[in-house]
Amino acid sequence: MWRSASAQIFRQMVRYSSTDTSLILERSINRVQLLGRVGQDPVMRQVEGRNPVTIFSLATNEMWRSGEGEMSTTGDISQKTTWHRVSVFKPGLRDVAYQYVKKGSRILVEGKLDYGEYVDKNQVRRQATTIIADNIVFLSDNVRDRT
Repeated sequence: MWRSASAQIFRQMVRYSSTDTSLILERSINRVQLLGRVGQDPVMRQVEGRNPVTIFSLATNEMWRSGEGEMSTTGDISQKTTWHRVSVFKPGLRDVAYQYVKKGSRILVEGKLDYGEYVDKNQVRRQATTIIADNIVFLSDNVRDRT
């Protein structure tokens, strides 16, 4: 009995039912956390009539060992690097990112995924995935500063 009552309360907290019974709005989550190294110094762009945006790339690495079984200590180590486009629209964070994010810096980016389309210079329609950052944590100084 307590389980069904708590489940019902949970459903009411997560779901909002309007007067139109065919319309039920449910909560959803679009969250991303990336930990990696910055691939290029940020650029700030502004399209006329819109707020400026700071843009940079972030590399994340995935490593695995090819061998027999998960606990294998033999075999070749493989690595895959994935590049992510990060856009910062949030006014205070946008300026901090532009000033302090540098190529080679190790950072944690929190935000959401955004999918869009654009037409390139050859008039070809392309799709793009962007991370819209709402928080950046600086984890290390620039790699170049360590030498």
